[in-house]
Amino acid sequence: MDNQSSVSDFLLVGFSVSTELQVLLFIVFFSIYILTVTANVAIISLVRVDPRLHTPMYFFLSQLSFLEIWYTSSIVPKLLANLAGWKHISFPSCISQMYFYFSLGSAEFFLLGVMAIDRYLAICNPLRYTSIMNGQVCIQAASACWLVAFLAVFFLVVLISRLQFCKPAVINHFFCDIPSLLRLSCRETFLEEIMAFFFACSIILTSLLLTVVSYALIISTISKIPSNKGRQKAFSTCVSHFTVVTILYGTVIFIYVRPSVSYPVDINKVLGIFNTVVTPLLNPIIYCLRNKNMKEALRKVMNKKSALRNGMSYSTK
Repeated sequence: MDNQSSVSDFLLVGFSVSTELQVLLFIVFFSIYILTVTANVAIISLVRVDPRLHTPMYFFLSQLSFLEIWYTSSIVPKLLANLAGWKHISFPSCISQMYFYFSLGSAEFFLLGVMAIDRYLAICNPLRYTSIMNGQVCIQAASACWLVAFLAVFFLVVLISRLQFCKPAVINHFFCDIPSLLRLSCRETFLEEIMAFFFACSIILTSLLLTVVSYALIISTISKIPSNKGRQKAFSTCVSHFTVVTILYGTVIFIYVRPSVSYPVDINKVLGIFNTVVTPLLNPIIYCLRNKNMKEALRKVMNKKSALRNGMSYSTK
């Protein structure tokens, strides 16, 4: 009965590597985290200060950047603490981390689906685009992404939090992932596994279906444009979003859209790092490198700062 007593905290195994490698991983992950936050804050700031970016596409992009900051922040600080030797996490903190991680991740999927619909309207229905995607509709769509995601995950997390966990409460992961917690349960978790699988399928695959259908219609419309230049211009507005969608969905579907929790944990750790640490940094890089307006806005801000710095230097002389 002692092995089935109430669990007050968990031990996160993290990465079983040498001390030297843990130090190296700490430096790498910390550097990536700082770059991620800085890059996403830069995108939000550019969208706010440049009037040319006051369009639905860049509004949703700034929402995505804001979401990415909190998404990676729900995991990386505890990951860094784990690498520094603080491997224990309290039960409330573990449940909270799981809730915010999956809520923010679900909101990102919904937001990517909305962004795909936005590109569909812009390319396939350009004459009515501005009237359909007005400011109020954009705010409502973004708010719905956040609200539905946080409400949907809440019920799943409550169901899992009511489980009784066996001792030793050791989670073979670097964060409180649902499959890892289900392995620790002292009773049958068939219902929770089915609910988690249904949750993953309903959110991930539904938003993916919206994206696929939108892009199928976009490709069909672009193929009918007579000039090569016109086709390239239309498709260039979708390349960044399509790249982000491919990377994110490919990783998450491999991890979560499975009917069983019994699959290699080490593989999921690597994919989890890519999904929670690397991808949030790739998104702003992809959007900035592939988007002409973003590059011009960044260049404009940098030129202003350079001119201001030169002016101050000249005045001091």
